[in-house]
Amino acid sequence: MLTVLGFVMIATFLVLIMMRKMSPIAALVLIPALFCVFVGQGAQLGDYVLEGVGKLAPTAAMLMFAIVYFGVMIDVGLFDPIVRGILRFCKADPLRVVVGTAVLAAIVSLDGDGSTTFMITVSAMYPLYKRLGMSLVVMTGVAATANGVMNTLPWGGPTARAATALKLDAADIFVPMIPALGVGLLFVFVLAYVLGLRERKRVGYLSLDEILEPETETVLVKAGGGSDTPKASGGSGDAPGQPAEGEGFQGLDPNRPTLRPRLYWFNAGLTVALLAAMILELLPIPVLFLLGAALALTVNYPKMADQKARIAAHADNVLNVAGMVFAAAVFTGVLTGTGMVKHMADWLVGAIPEGMGPHMALVTGLLSLPLTYFMSNDGFYFGVLPVLAEAGAAHGVSPLEIARASLVGQALHMSSPLVPAVYVLVGMAKVEFGDHTRFTVKWAALTSLVVLAAGMLFGII
Repeated sequence: MLTVLGFVMIATFLVLIMMRKMSPIAALVLIPALFCVFVGQGAQLGDYVLEGVGKLAPTAAMLMFAIVYFGVMIDVGLFDPIVRGILRFCKADPLRVVVGTAVLAAIVSLDGDGSTTFMITVSAMYPLYKRLGMSLVVMTGVAATANGVMNTLPWGGPTARAATALKLDAADIFVPMIPALGVGLLFVFVLAYVLGLRERKRVGYLSLDEILEPETETVLVKAGGGSDTPKASGGSGDAPGQPAEGEGFQGLDPNRPTLRPRLYWFNAGLTVALLAAMILELLPIPVLFLLGAALALTVNYPKMADQKARIAAHADNVLNVAGMVFAAAVFTGVLTGTGMVKHMADWLVGAIPEGMGPHMALVTGLLSLPLTYFMSNDGFYFGVLPVLAEAGAAHGVSPLEIARASLVGQALHMSSPLVPAVYVLVGMAKVEFGDHTRFTVKWAALTSLVVLAAGMLFGII
């Protein structure tokens, strides 16, 4: 019964948010609360929620102060040269903009933190998508999928979890997977190229001079047939996540009062030091961002009134993301506390035919897609993976192969409603989570299958 209710609860949540019948926050809270009552454990709901909140509180704190920190860095102009450089590389061509999004997200993902990746990527690319009238779900989908492939880096989380759960060396898992992951990343770039072509045909492209014109002016969009068609620069808003007409293009405003050009190298050095400290794990990430945000505010805006103004300017993003994380704590708390996750995992493992034993690596790779989407990485790698590895060992399949196969679902995992970083992505991009899910899931799943196929072709899995 718990198995069925678990699947029904997840399906209900996804359907309601994708059909925009409920907001993600309301769905994350009310649906699990209702199902907790259905399974006869309503009296324990408070304990489950508090346990879930306790586990996600450090993540929420990290996201809150990370948003303030990177928000301040955007305000002071740290990323303006990056935006201008990308703009000149892209030449206001939607195809290059989408490919540039994938490349930028992949490069920034080297720090191993999805939230940081999305903040920097959206900060740099959002103004271009807005000004060209491009669909913002293309940006979020490409960024999330590229980050999902790169999330398999040993310091990114999944590889370390797999190594810990199966008592293996992380390098032995990751290094042989590099060719397959490289193919997956190449596929993301090809996907970005195809989506970029589609966007180019839909919105045309502008010249660099036109992009730099004030937002209030009407510009000419070069349509696919070569004719000049007047169009407001904000776009028509007919595509999911696309900006409405008249919205401002703020990213390249060289005269905004929050700029601090004399402190540029201080801010750049502080950001590099912060990212280096994260990679070296000198302090917990929430503590690093708390210190970084406090230092950035104090140095760039010594006056208390200015500091309050900057915090207020980013309060909307902070509230949305933190609220979403704590709402997700209700969902994960009920899933775990009621035993739904365990019963669902046991059912899936038990449903594997006996004849598939010698192919447990392939089975693990396929199961990693739905399981890492519907479960946290901790739940999958520490709860399910050891069972899969034990079943594989009984048929002579190496635990290393099982561990490598378990990584292929990460491209899809990064768009899971249980991943806090995805709320940073959709929140900063002002995209509905349901729109992002509807657009991204199919491409992310296909990317994961490409990684799995490449791993099998190269004899890695």
